[in-house]
Formats: sequence, C-alpha cells, structure tokens
Amino acid sequence: MTTLDITLCHTAANGHHDVFGGLATHLVQAPGRVNLIGEHTDYNDGFVLPCAINHGTVVACSPRTDLLVRVIAMDYLAAPDEFRLDGTPKHVTVAEWPNYVRGVLWLLWSEGYPIRGANLVITGDVPQGAGLSSSASLELALLQAFKTMYGLTDLDPTRMAQLAQRAENEFVGCKCGIMDQLISARGQAGHAVQIDCRSLETRPVPMPADTAVLIAHSRVRRGLVDSAYNERREQCEQAAAHFGVKALRDVTPEQLARDGAGLPPLVLRRARHVVTENQRVLDASAALQAGDLRTLGQLMAQSHDSMRDDFEITVPAIDELVAILQEVIGDEGGARMTGGGFGGCVVALLPQARVAAAQQALVKRYRSPEGEPALVYLCKASDGAGLLG
Repeated sequence: MTTLDITLCHTAANGHHDVFGGLATHLVQAPGRVNLIGEHTDYNDGFVLPCAINHGTVVACSPRTDLLVRVIAMDYLAAPDEFRLDGTPKHVTVAEWPNYVRGVLWLLWSEGYPIRGANLVITGDVPQGAGLSSSASLELALLQAFKTMYGLTDLDPTRMAQLAQRAENEFVGCKCGIMDQLISARGQAGHAVQIDCRSLETRPVPMPADTAVLIAHSRVRRGLVDSAYNERREQCEQAAAHFGVKALRDVTPEQLARDGAGLPPLVLRRARHVVTENQRVLDASAALQAGDLRTLGQLMAQSHDSMRDDFEITVPAIDELVAILQEVIGDEGGARMTGGGFGGCVVALLPQARVAAAQQALVKRYRSPEGEPALVYLCKASDGAGLLG
C-alpha cells in the first residue's frame, strides 16, 4: 500500500465511523488514468494506450440488510445521498457526483446481481475536470465495493468496465467510450495497456524503468457532458455511415483519401484524426516496447497536431504547455494533450533526468488564462481496481 493509499484509506475509514457509527467492513480502490496516445478513438472501436495512475478513489463500505444505499463524499461539504436500489432512479440536480453512484448501482441491480444496500464513504485525489477520468475511477471503485461486499465472483474486470460505461452513457448522459473504465479495471503496475476497444483485448506494454510520466494540469476546467464531446462522436458516426462501416476503426488511410471527398470538410477532418490516430497507437506501443522514446515523442507530437488541427479539441493554454515541455524534452520523449479536450491536462513521457528542468520551465513560463501556474503530477503506472483492506 502506498503513502497515497494510506492517506485516502484513513480519510474514508474515519468518515465511515463518524457518519455511520461503525467500522467499514472493506476498503477498496480504483485508479484514475492518463492516456499516453489514442484520443477519441475508443468510441470509434479503435486502439488506445493508457496507463492507470497512482491517483484514484477509495471507498469505505459496509453492507446493509435492506435495499437502502447511504453514501457520502468526503471531498464535498454535502449531506449523505440516500436512495433505494428497487426504486425508480432519479437524477440529482444539486450535485453531479450522486448521479454516478445512482447510475452504477441502478444498473448493477437491474442486471440481476444479488446485492442489497450499503453504507458508503467515498474520497479520492483524481483532479476534477482534468481529463484524468475521476468519473471512471469512482464508477469502478463502487463496483469493486459491491463485488467485494456481496461476493460477486462472476463480475470480472472487463464486465465491471462495461457496466460502468453503460451507466455513464445511459444514466449520466455522456457517450463516453470504454477506455476510461477498462484501464481503471485492468491497469497493471509498471505498464501501459494497449486496448482494442472493439474486442476489449488488453495487452500490457512495459514502461522503461527510467521514464517519468509527468502530467501538467492547465487549470482550464473541462466537462464532457457539457462540452462538444457528444458532437464529435456524432460527427464520427456520420463519417462511418458515409463509408458504410460500423465504425471508423474499419476505414484505412487509403480509403479515407480515395472516398472521403463526399464528406463535409469538417467531418472529413474529424475522420482523418481518428483514422491516423489509430495507426499512431499501434506504432507507439511498438516504440514503447522497444524503449524508443525518440519515435514515441514524434508520434505524440503528431497526435497533438491532429487533435489541434483536425479534431479541434485543444485550447491555447494546452498548446502552450505542450510547447514548453517539448522544448525541454527535445528528442528524448514527447508531450501531448490527454483526455477529452477543451482544457484539462498534458501528458509527457521523458527521462527522469529531465524532470527537474521540465518542472522549472513550467513554473517560470506557464500561467493559465486566470494567471494560475500549472499543477504538476509525477505519476506511476499502477494496478487497476481492487481490495485495500
């Protein structure tokens, strides 16, 4: 257990005792993630290369004999949310976090899993609105809690990810792909994980031992449900329909060049990003496996340019962060926007020896539109959802 886990565990366990008057029976966790390359390819049945990170969500839980769920989020000054599993699920409008809880547990109940109510205390340290998947971390931690409390041995990590994705699509209202949930469920320490978002096949890719994962938060907040995320997905679906395929995963660069002329120019650019990004993921996996950070950095730069110019999901502050980091890193790694876009974070892969210089450059040269410095996180590729105690 890391120092981070210990801190979160104490917060969650103490909160359970204070709110519910008894000890939690279990402590579970699920990590956030950073995507190294492969943006907006997941819902196009394509490839992604994320890693789970050592920032996540911890849940202290205890089972109940009735069907009532009582849950409190320690990171918000709010009263516990309460609802029955067998009731009609209702959205909460005063806060966003209860809807993720209600959506996941409603789906688990409606799928016929033998569960009952629970007392839940949630805490975490995934930055909100940063593109590091705090929502998937919460969803997987909740599913891990109920799997542990009620012995749901047939609820394997991939099935957990599928349920979490459905809850976000059908209840929360964000048409996210499967990547965030699947890496939170199947992360592996010391490895990135190449995911085929059609077959859900995962392949761990070892990270070179002397390579740092640096995440720089632009302090520009983003929100997928309220952003143009769903619009981008609709444009991709329009492009796939034009080519007569299920998803853009099935379109080759040659097909795009030959038959893309009939698309509106904007939709063509969206499709070009996805088609080229899928190939970049496969090439990046091979480069990372070989420890070839030079090639990996070139692919990350191409990815960022494509997100900026074809998919149009970066913002000036993000572009500035990438430029600052790439200048320090040179040809020994790379930097790119990560996450859904419109703010959030940049991820950089670089030698440990260049970390201090990168941090100093960010402190000296970057300020958000509101004049704030970047928030910098040095992360480790970590394990997926599981039991802590």
